[in-house]
Amino acid sequence: MTRRALLFAAVTAALRADSADEVWDAIGLVASALSEGNAAACLSAFDSAMPGYERLRTGVTALLRDNDVETSIDLVSNEGDGRARTVESDWQMRLTPHGEVTTPVQRRERVVAKLEKQGKRWRIVGFEPAGVLDPPGAR
Repeated sequence: MTRRALLFAAVTAALRADSADEVWDAIGLVASALSEGNAAACLSAFDSAMPGYERLRTGVTALLRDNDVETSIDLVSNEGDGRARTVESDWQMRLTPHGEVTTPVQRRERVVAKLEKQGKRWRIVGFEPAGVLDPPGAR
């Protein structure tokens, strides 16, 4: 391999690693915002033009209005390049209704998020199943 090819391979690998970390950070933003009860911050990670965004917005708003949410996300896979990536993760959520003495709802789902680089920021452009962010009883 020539010196130029080795340099290109090293730069490409570094960019791929940075992209993987950046999209994982975007997913982490969603989890953190849910746990903080911040619907606006949660929704800021999503592209408002994505299919199903209005349902997602309605679900997240209702979920956080009525519940305390604890979220844990484990990475399963993170594939793609510096423009588009698909992240598969295992979401575990504990939903506790506000002001009620009741057993929290436990939710566990395998979630697939598609992300695209828009300007300098990664945005979620696909999220399945979107219902994972619906309030209990709405699913």
